[in-house]
Amino acid sequence: MNQEHEHEVPSGPAEEEGEATRRDAGETESSRANRGWWDRNADEYQSDHGSFLGDDRFVWGPEGLDEADAGLLGPVSGLKGLDVLEIGAGAAQCSRWLAAVGARPVALDLSHRQLQHALRIGGGVPLVEADAGALPFRDGAFDLACSAYGAVPFVADPVKVFREVRRVLRPGGRWVFSVTHPIRWAFPDEPGPEGLSVAASYFDRTPYVEQDERGRAVYVEHHRTIGDRVRDVVAGGFRLVDLVEPEWPAWNGQEWGGWSPLRGNLIPGTAIFVCERAE
Repeated sequence: MNQEHEHEVPSGPAEEEGEATRRDAGETESSRANRGWWDRNADEYQSDHGSFLGDDRFVWGPEGLDEADAGLLGPVSGLKGLDVLEIGAGAAQCSRWLAAVGARPVALDLSHRQLQHALRIGGGVPLVEADAGALPFRDGAFDLACSAYGAVPFVADPVKVFREVRRVLRPGGRWVFSVTHPIRWAFPDEPGPEGLSVAASYFDRTPYVEQDERGRAVYVEHHRTIGDRVRDVVAGGFRLVDLVEPEWPAWNGQEWGGWSPLRGNLIPGTAIFVCERAE
């Protein structure tokens, strides 16, 4: 699961990487910036979140919703023997879980360093370094595709990604992806009480960008409303089967960026889109 930021409202310089702002950022700039960001930050990300994610656990977001319980890809018993593509796989934790239940996963990520962590953990899952907008697979190669906070929040043209996913899926194939819940973009990225007051327009689709002193993007995240996401799914050739908004469970006391029990008990933090390939 590739997930670190929940950037909705800039509040001064972000981290040590550069200045936070809201401005346009196209497909090429977004891809270049995010590849570099994940390569630079993969070590810290896996160190900070690896114990929560586990080596072979399929978790959909900071709430801790586990695919073993949710069954959004279908019954666990039905995954055996299926070809599954994980997009934005990070260190391939989700793919390792899929392999353990008998599926045949392939883990794809834009970041070379993230995939090096997948190699470090091991498990024998095939790893592919590629952009989600240009999947290097033949038509109809997979039964299922999934992404836990991978790729979709970071691309300027999600419909292009969805059409690529549809292309590599077999008829009736399921595509399930999770993203930051769009409502979070109206609130400051803070886990405490200051993160509970609306500070920006939910309808402002201007990308969140961190840029260096020369104005070059070093991190980009794109905002879409719930309605935008639904329309993108349909335009990408899918039928929306379900939209899951996980509630914050009582057992989860962690803070992860702007996610926290305080906020999670009041407003949704994750949206999971369950889609099927339209004929």
